[in-house]
Amino acid sequence: MNIPHIIELHDLAIKSVSAYPSPRPLFTELSNQQGRHYTGILGPRGVGKTVLLRQLATQSSTNSLYLSLDTLDRDTDLFQVIRKLHQDYGIQRFFLDEVHFHPAIESVLKTLYDTLDIQLYFTSSMALSLHASAYDLSRRVVLRPLYPFSFREYLNRRQGLDLPALTLEAIFNREWTGAHMRAGIYFDDYLKGGLMPFAMQEPEPLEILRSILTTVIQRDIPRVARLHIDELDRIEKLITYIGRSPVDGVNYSSLARNLGITKYKAEQYLSLFEQSFILQRIFPKGTNVLQEPKVLLAPPYRLLFREWADAIGGLREDFFAEAMRQRGNAFHYLKTIRGTKTPDFVIDADEKPRTVIEIGGRGKKHAQFKDYQADRRYLFTHGDNTAGNPRPLFLLGML
Repeated sequence: MNIPHIIELHDLAIKSVSAYPSPRPLFTELSNQQGRHYTGILGPRGVGKTVLLRQLATQSSTNSLYLSLDTLDRDTDLFQVIRKLHQDYGIQRFFLDEVHFHPAIESVLKTLYDTLDIQLYFTSSMALSLHASAYDLSRRVVLRPLYPFSFREYLNRRQGLDLPALTLEAIFNREWTGAHMRAGIYFDDYLKGGLMPFAMQEPEPLEILRSILTTVIQRDIPRVARLHIDELDRIEKLITYIGRSPVDGVNYSSLARNLGITKYKAEQYLSLFEQSFILQRIFPKGTNVLQEPKVLLAPPYRLLFREWADAIGGLREDFFAEAMRQRGNAFHYLKTIRGTKTPDFVIDADEKPRTVIEIGGRGKKHAQFKDYQADRRYLFTHGDNTAGNPRPLFLLGML
């Protein structure tokens, strides 16, 4: 237990924060929170969790300690390290980074909560199922997501534009401003990688994203799943197949058929990528449909596998799904019956009015709604066309 080395690493980490003077909005929320609970910050690699954690640690640096768990040996007794730092060094607030690297983190968190009077924040690049844990951390830990930049936050940080947030109802009712519309010229740059916070410093964000994907496959997923060595190659082939395929052609059955795996394995691998925030599974709504999901990638991962012109159709749906996830809007995809025209998604399907959405390019028309009945039907297109039914797709990034 090399405590001086741990404190030295903390000091180096805190000094690095000065390079990131402007915190994300979640920083203010977490800084002002009250209560006994621990706080977990979950989100994809590259989204700024480590920077946020270090910024929180600087608020009371005299009794705080930042520690990245990927710097500890696997046989390190994390509970004893924290207990000693608390009792002998007066550390009251702990900031643990990348806790999914610890093989028994749920047990450690429970023991810490039950035995020590400390504050604790942690991050993970893998979603944690705390409510399903055998240690029942649901009442001890509050999980907060940290996502990539919304289009609105990107505009503020990258272009210096401070635009008011919109609601879905405002977009449906065309209650946006000219300033919102003028900002649409930056939407393609946003989709090409600008939504990732590291793109603020990196001129080639897709190369960084490629490295992140490799880390997820080679390090993160093996840490949380018991997989055979040869399964890592299958997992890499699976994400490559998804990235190169049209969005309407990817589900459990197609993955099993094309990759020579069982549907059970396809579901397991997709779940692991979803836990890693690389993709989303969007399940269908309706009766008499097989409960196989549509699989969408988190933007801009699709650009690792296809050029912009080939990927843009899928990227639009990826963006819609990401915008809905960030705002917590429930939605489903609508499964097409052979020979009929069906829109892409339904929002808040169990509520009235029933609202369906079609996503498309500049020339997309509303013919896709022809065979589907709904209270409200909206077409979102890539561009600034607002004549007739269409709404600009980029406005969904300003929710």
